[in-house]
Amino acid sequence: MSKLVIYHNPRCAKSRQALSLLQERKVPLEIVEYLKHPLSLNELKALRQKLGLPASQWVRKKEKEYAQAGLSAASSEEEILAAMARYPILMERPIVVRGRKAVLGRPPERVLELVDATD
Repeated sequence: MSKLVIYHNPRCAKSRQALSLLQERKVPLEIVEYLKHPLSLNELKALRQKLGLPASQWVRKKEKEYAQAGLSAASSEEEILAAMARYPILMERPIVVRGRKAVLGRPPERVLELVDATD
């Protein structure tokens, strides 16, 4: 099994739950605290492809930075991704990646879809 990468915020209960599920199964894992190590715009674009979801479905709309970035329901993909690159707190968590696939861990059990997946 290839190593999974979890984009993790230790202050988030859902992120901690997902991490715990993976650690309980002793899954090879790289933990990226994305608030300390933000993703670049290109990395976010690649992540969007792996998730198969528009950025509007994994941006945190209730954060104050959402309004600070000038985002709205009418914002484009490019605007949302640029805002997430500037304000990493806007990225929904946790997100787990394995190879060319990624899942949003909401609910946390969704991350287990990648445990038995093929790359």
